[in-house]
Amino acid sequence: MPPEPFEATTLGPLELRNRFLKAATFEGLTRRHVVTERLVEFHRVMAAGGVAMTNVAFCAVAPDGCGTPNEIILGPEAAPGLERLAAAVHSEGAAVCAQIGHAGAVAAATGFRGRAPSAVFSPMAMRRAVALSEDEIGRITGEFASGARLLASAGFDAVEVHLGHGYLLSEFLSPKLNRRRDQWGGTLENRARFTRRVLSAVRDATEGRLAVIAKLNAADGVDGGLWIDESVEVGRMIQEDGSADALEVTAGSSLENPMYLFRGEAPIREMAEAFREPIRTGFRLFGKRFFHEYPYEEAYLLPFARQFRAELSIPLVLLGGISRYETVKLAMAEGFEFVALGRALLREPDLVKRFHDGSSSASLCIHCNKCIPTIYRGTHCVLVPPENRAGWVSGEIGETGSSA
Repeated sequence: MPPEPFEATTLGPLELRNRFLKAATFEGLTRRHVVTERLVEFHRVMAAGGVAMTNVAFCAVAPDGCGTPNEIILGPEAAPGLERLAAAVHSEGAAVCAQIGHAGAVAAATGFRGRAPSAVFSPMAMRRAVALSEDEIGRITGEFASGARLLASAGFDAVEVHLGHGYLLSEFLSPKLNRRRDQWGGTLENRARFTRRVLSAVRDATEGRLAVIAKLNAADGVDGGLWIDESVEVGRMIQEDGSADALEVTAGSSLENPMYLFRGEAPIREMAEAFREPIRTGFRLFGKRFFHEYPYEEAYLLPFARQFRAELSIPLVLLGGISRYETVKLAMAEGFEFVALGRALLREPDLVKRFHDGSSSASLCIHCNKCIPTIYRGTHCVLVPPENRAGWVSGEIGETGSSA
């Protein structure tokens, strides 16, 4: 018999009260790169809504790895706020995870010279990224390990290592972006070497204290990029290494094709309004060339995820447009251990409780994607009236944390 979605379970060393996870959806609440009280409230509300674990996104392992100006940087200054956040989530009976990564060429959008496996062009910065040296690969591997140690010390329960969306480790996996001819490029084994070293370093650094999730692209959604035949093999390597407790299957690229992850209408007008001139006008004129649109379907990543389930035994997290309780039960029946909800919880943070008490069988989220542009002022659902929004959106909670 398949497990019930509300059965307690384990993830590596971690005990979870059910099989619902809050997917990493960038919150846009850390202007000074440290935790704010609004971010604490965001995740406390998600935990109170019934999920087993909420996921803080995106935590850069180094300043040159930030993909936006308002991301947490995992350094000593962030520690006090991370401790407060973990305590707040635990007070609601849930576990807390942090998504960690290095934005690679995407980081060029924040003023850094983007880092990448090769000197690829970054459309966000309108210039080429710098190819990483051997020393820099070692340095960044160490920064992933240090970031994981910091989270463990702060009381976090899990860490999600970002291997997707066109960020640095995803770029190394991509046959399109990784043009190296040394031990870090060429064959799939070589392209996966950096990813495997980072995951092993994170595992070793936390000494079994944290559950480790690897968030892996099934497909980049671009010609010549990583595709399902190779991504399943990367998953097999991770499984054989024993460096992760679960895989979360994702898709798309912030660098090359963002809407391949989100699916549905691209909010070009709203995205343009989030920027100043001349970027605003450029976005209005040319945004559709970058933000391609794909039809939304319930559980649209399920066909990809089934390929992993057919080949691997490692626990899997199903992600991608899950908004119905029947879909959750289907995931359990097909052998997925967890489901991750993102936009549905922005619309209704207490959706999991509603599923449990039977007052709802489907999210009110209509997948309009107009939440995407709100990442610059506090990620939220625009359909929730201001008077009903939680403190992280309304501004009732202070903007800066005590460690700022």
